[in-house]
Amino acid sequence: MTKPTTSRWNAVSILTGSVGCQAARALKGQRFLSTAAPRIPLSDCSAPQNCQCVYRKYSDRRVGPRRAEDHGGMRRVGGSAPERRAGRGRRSTDE
Repeated sequence: MTKPTTSRWNAVSILTGSVGCQAARALKGQRFLSTAAPRIPLSDCSAPQNCQCVYRKYSDRRVGPRRAEDHGGMRRVGGSAPERRAGRGRRSTDE
């Protein structure tokens, strides 16, 4: 049996149980890299003996698209800003 490949960007979020503590509710919606996620029960959990929190796994820490091109699905060609690299370099030897 082959070992599944893992990404270094795997992430988790913390889901609270039916009566989640304030510390867990404060982390609602936050994703953490799997290797940097806080341990459950949280250090400031109000009921660590009865903690029902669990991790929800994600393949990536990012929640959604980050760039304008990602929203529309097409890459920008040419763009609206002038190309700044077309001119001469900063050094006196650049031509």
